[in-house]
Amino acid sequence: MFEKLLIANRGEIACRVIRTARRMGLRTVAVYSAADAQAPHVAQADEAVCIGPAAASASYLNIDAIVQAARQTGAQAVHPGYGFLSENADFAQACLDAGLVFVGPTPDAIRVMGDKAGAKRVMREAGVPTVPGYLGDHQDDAALQAEALRLGWPLLVKAVAGGGGRGMRLVRQADELPQALASARREAQSAFGDGTLMLERLVEHGRHIEVQVFADAHGHVVHLGERDCTAQRRRQKVIEESPSPIVTPELRAALGRDAVLAAQALGYLGAGTIEYIVDPQGQHCFLEMNTRLQVEHPVTELVTGLDLVEWQLRVAAGEPLPLSQAQLRFEGHAIEARLYAEDPYQGFAPQTGTVQWWRPQTAVAAGARIDDGILEGGSVSPHYDPMVAKLIVHGRDRDDAIRQLVAAIDRSPLLGLRHNGRFLRDLVRHPSFTAGQMTTTLIDQWVSDGEPLLQPTPPGDDAWAIAAALMAAGRTWPHQARGLGGLLLADSVRSRDWPLQCTSVPTGASHRSDATRTLRTTLQRNGEVSVAAAGGPTRTVALLRHALPATPPLGGWLSVRLDGVQRDLLAVWLPAPQGGTSLHLVVDGATHVFEPVSPWPDASTGTDPRRALAPVAGTVTQVLVQPGQAVAADQPLVAIEAMKMEMWLHAQAAGTVSAVHTQPGAQVQARALLVELDTAP
Repeated sequence: MFEKLLIANRGEIACRVIRTARRMGLRTVAVYSAADAQAPHVAQADEAVCIGPAAASASYLNIDAIVQAARQTGAQAVHPGYGFLSENADFAQACLDAGLVFVGPTPDAIRVMGDKAGAKRVMREAGVPTVPGYLGDHQDDAALQAEALRLGWPLLVKAVAGGGGRGMRLVRQADELPQALASARREAQSAFGDGTLMLERLVEHGRHIEVQVFADAHGHVVHLGERDCTAQRRRQKVIEESPSPIVTPELRAALGRDAVLAAQALGYLGAGTIEYIVDPQGQHCFLEMNTRLQVEHPVTELVTGLDLVEWQLRVAAGEPLPLSQAQLRFEGHAIEARLYAEDPYQGFAPQTGTVQWWRPQTAVAAGARIDDGILEGGSVSPHYDPMVAKLIVHGRDRDDAIRQLVAAIDRSPLLGLRHNGRFLRDLVRHPSFTAGQMTTTLIDQWVSDGEPLLQPTPPGDDAWAIAAALMAAGRTWPHQARGLGGLLLADSVRSRDWPLQCTSVPTGASHRSDATRTLRTTLQRNGEVSVAAAGGPTRTVALLRHALPATPPLGGWLSVRLDGVQRDLLAVWLPAPQGGTSLHLVVDGATHVFEPVSPWPDASTGTDPRRALAPVAGTVTQVLVQPGQAVAADQPLVAIEAMKMEMWLHAQAAGTVSAVHTQPGAQVQARALLVELDTAP
C-alpha cells in the first residue's frame, strides 16, 4: 500500500476521499485553484499545492501541474475523484508515466468507454443490449439530420466525450435539431475539447438505472446492486436511491449479469458504473459506462455497509476484492439528495454568493450523512459545478428513508444564496416520487406545465407572526440576551405596527398579496408578544430557548411557542443587500427573508425591458445581435455559460438594439449590462 495520496479534485469529493485515506493511515495532498485557497478540502489535507488560477482549464484540468504537485510532495498515488480529469485517459497515462499509481482503470479502458459511440459498439459485441442510435463518423449537419430522420423523434443529441448531462440536447421535432446540434457541439468542445456528436433514440418515460461494478487485477468482478437515478432536471441527477423502487428480482439479476459482462469485456480494473435506460415494459439498454466513482456512491455504501473509496485504494494497490459476489449483503433503503446552488423556481438557474450559514451538525447528529465541501464565509463561484453538498440517509425501507431525508433537509439549512433545498423536500413527498413513477424527463415537463412543485413556498400565517414577534424583540435580541423566559423591548413602546416584506417571495401577481403585510405587535408583561394583522386573529408568541452566538451571524436555532404549540426553527439576522439586516426564517425547509418595508422604493428590484442583464456570473458563449438590429419579444440575444449550464438571455420586448456591451469569451458578473434596446414605438 502506498503511503501518500494526492486527490486531483476539489469540494465534497476531495473531502470524502481524504476521510477514508486518513482512516487508513495514509497522508493526503490536496490541489487547489486560486479561487479555492480557503476551501475545506485544502484545510483537511496534510499538504496542499496551488496548481493555477480560478478557471478549471488552467488548474483542475492542468495535467502537468497536477503531476508536478505529486512529484513536489512525494505523493505515490493519485485519486481523480469524479468530474474534471477522472475519465481522461491522457491524465491516467501521465500518472503512470510519472511512476504514480492511478486510482482507477487503465488508460485503454477509459479511452474506450470515454467514446460513447465506441462504448456502445463494444457492448453490442459483448451481447449487452443498447439503445438504437447513430454512432458514425460523419459529423456534418446534413449527415446528422439524415440520420435523425431515420431514427425518428424524439431523440437525444449527445457528445461522444460527454458526461454529467453536458453536450446533451433533447430534440422532439425536426426544426429543433439545427440549434440542438450547434449548442451541443459548442458545449462539448468547451467542456471536453471534443465536439463529436452521436444520436440516440429517446426511450419515452424511461428510468435511469445504474449498476456499480468493481474489478481487481486478479480476475475478480462483482456488482454492488443498482441505483435509481431517474429524478433529473436538464439531464442531470437530483435524487438517487438504492434499491430502485421499480426493479424486480428478475430485472436485478439481468442488470447485474450484463454489468459484470461489460466489465469483463473490457478487462476492467477498479470502480465503474454501468448506466442503463429501462423502458416502461422493463426492458433495459446500455447507455454508457462511467469509469470512475460516482457522485451517488454513498447510497451503495449505506445499503452494503462498505467503503467504496477504501475498495478503490486497495484494488489500486494490487490487493484482491475484499468480498466475493456471494458474500455481499444488501440491507434497507438509501436515498441521496444533491443540494445545488440553483433556483428551482427560476428554471434551475445557477446561483453564486457567500455561504452565510451552514451548520449541518444537527442533521448528522440525527443520523444523516452529509458530504460537503463548503464552510461559512466561503464563496460559491461560477467556475465550478453548482452542487455544494449531498444529504444521504438510510432507512429500514423506502418510506422510512423518505421521512429521514425530509428531516435531514429541515435540520441542515443553507443561508446566503438560493438553493434547491425546499424543492428536494417537496420532490421526495410528491406522489410521482413516492409511487415510484418518476421518469428522466418528468421534472423538465413540470417546468413547462407549471407544476405547483416548481412554485416557491410563500410564508404562512405562522411565519409572518413569528417574524413580526422577532422583529419587535430585535430591539434587544439577538444583540443582547435578556434571559430565557421571554423578550423585553429596549424602550417603553409596548405596541407597534410592523410593515414587513418577505423578499424571498416573487412579486408576481400570484404571490403579491403575501409579499407585504402590516402586523401590530404588543409586548405582554409576561414577556410574550401578541401579534395581529388588520382584521385577523391575535396570535401569541413566546421565545422559550435560544443560544446567542458571541459573533455574527447573529441568531440560531430557537424554540418558539405559538398559540400554545411549541416548535424549533432557525432565525438568523444577516446583512441585507441594500444595507441594514434582514431576518432569515427557515420553516419546513423553506427560507423566508423578512425586512421592514422601506419608505423609499428600490428601483433596482424592477425589470427594465430596455436593459438585458446577465442572470449570473459566467462566460459569454454567443452574441446573436448587433447595434441597429431589430429584435422581437423573446428573441435570444446572448448565451452565458456558468456552472455546467448554458443560459440564454432573451429580449423582454420588441425593439432595436442600441448597444452591445459584451462579446464571446467575455467574463461577466451577475447583473452586468450586456445589451441595450430602444423599445420606443
